[in-house]
Amino acid sequence: MEDCIFCKIINKEIPASIVFEDEKMIAFNDINPQAPIHILLIPREHFASLNDIPEEKKNILSHLLLKARQIAQEKGIAEKGYRIVLNTEKDSGQEVFHIHFHLLGRRRMHWPPG
Repeated sequence: MEDCIFCKIINKEIPASIVFEDEKMIAFNDINPQAPIHILLIPREHFASLNDIPEEKKNILSHLLLKARQIAQEKGIAEKGYRIVLNTEKDSGQEVFHIHFHLLGRRRMHWPPG
């Protein structure tokens, strides 16, 4: 999408602090972190939200989650714990309409999240 900020990051039109990337996805530090570690994981292919991923593309979700686990291990937060958040549509708090997971760690999380 032309005006999608995450697509611009994928295309290297906007700089980002990249943590990991491969042929399917990219992970980078959030510019407005809500925890000492706050990394966004996004697929290279544009889907506005979870609601827009077709059944035949469902493998991207497991790929993103398994890479989140790997990054958590590499960042040293796997043993103490981390949170993965996926907001879907406006009422959930989704602000950028390109599906993305938030990986948060290195602080105590509370429940309910709010």
